[in-house]
Amino acid sequence: MKKIFFLLTGALLTVSCNKDFIEILPISTVSVEAVYKTDKDFQDAITAAYNTLQTQYQTFWKFGDLPGEDIAEEIPNQFENVAIDQFNVDSRLSIIGSSWQNYYRMIFRANTLLAKIESADAAIVKNKPRYIGEARFLRALAYFDLVRIFGDVPFVTKPITVQETYKTGREKADRIYDEIIIKDLMDAETKLPPKYTGADVGRPTSGAASALLGRVYLTRKDFVNAEAKLTKVTSMGYALLPNFRDLFDYSKNEHHNEYIFDVEYEEGINEGSIFPLALFPFAKVITDFYGFTSGTPGNSGSPTETLFQAFDSSDPRRAITVNYGVTINGVFVPVPTQSIQASKSFTTKYIAPSAIAGDSKANWKVIRYADVLLMLAEALNENSKSTEAATYLNQVRKRVGLTGYTNLSQSDLREKIYLERRFELTMEGHRWFDLVRTGRSLATLQKLGMKANMVVFPLPLAQIQIINDPAVLPQNPGY
Repeated sequence: MKKIFFLLTGALLTVSCNKDFIEILPISTVSVEAVYKTDKDFQDAITAAYNTLQTQYQTFWKFGDLPGEDIAEEIPNQFENVAIDQFNVDSRLSIIGSSWQNYYRMIFRANTLLAKIESADAAIVKNKPRYIGEARFLRALAYFDLVRIFGDVPFVTKPITVQETYKTGREKADRIYDEIIIKDLMDAETKLPPKYTGADVGRPTSGAASALLGRVYLTRKDFVNAEAKLTKVTSMGYALLPNFRDLFDYSKNEHHNEYIFDVEYEEGINEGSIFPLALFPFAKVITDFYGFTSGTPGNSGSPTETLFQAFDSSDPRRAITVNYGVTINGVFVPVPTQSIQASKSFTTKYIAPSAIAGDSKANWKVIRYADVLLMLAEALNENSKSTEAATYLNQVRKRVGLTGYTNLSQSDLREKIYLERRFELTMEGHRWFDLVRTGRSLATLQKLGMKANMVVFPLPLAQIQIINDPAVLPQNPGY
């Protein structure tokens, strides 16, 4: 799947966008009807949606991790990162506009496929149910990210004209959850296979749909449905890897027992990921040690001392998540303090150098089994099943050799689960969204500059100006 994700047909590669309009309807340079006929046509169409997902998730950590207290931007000239880190986000930031465009481009491609496949002959389009499931999964994921990042957003479930975009206003997030995200994932569960073989490995499975739906329910505080859905995932053959470090050893297969769904990247065909280099310090002794021979490190995503101190000193996840240097011939060598251009800490979760700069094979883990176990523990605890919840929490702890918890109150166990998610999932796109969905973001981050309105990001200024009608597309309050 890593290799076939991005082998698109020429027709689908020629999609362009009129930048004078809201990025909901890319305007194709070829006839849509001429493209959607054979099974391969629909396969290529869904691959185009994956391609957009790949682009978007290159910088997803800036939404999921950077605003939280566990990751900081130490280098002043990284303007966009500093702005996000210090809660000075401007609606003109490039990541705000590009993310809006990427998600709606992915939605457009899913909508178009769904509209065209409805009348397709199942005898010709042999994988018709699967393509529908894939499109609905990707559309649900796109909308889930959109509402978590921006709040209320335009509700679009079919291809629309440029003229219609001017009248397509923001819709309440609750309606988007009820009528798109949840329904799409429930349908995807029934249509996607439990596993793939060969080149198709990497596409979303029924397990991925169930796991993501569990996350959706947890986000909405629907703990009963979250418990049911996440419990289902525990019976689908997933398991924790015995060694936490193996999750981030890119010399091994990333599609292991703990894998549920990744954004796929592959080196050598110009479809690799940039975060291994982006999240690395600009210090020769460090880059040499880890084998980074091409490109300039991005100096971004520095784990904080607060996070380092929060770890149990015996927790092996600390050495993988927070690093201040390297050990060479038994001697610890810190990131050189004389270099004001180098961040002083870094994570080794993405040590995957590539021959071409920014072309790494390291995937982005959207959801893995340890996350499911911790979400299930949280849902069970909120459903007053604390003893059962602790068993799932303790599976994650025991994997790294830590003692399990017993006889904790519901409130104490809640805090332990929240803490465990920090230790397990830092720099995997969760911390900010966890703080917001649990209502702890302002209390945790106010001292770092957060204000009450900042639980969502601003809408792109360019889109506000294009529509130029606050009754249709108003800006989020406070921006």
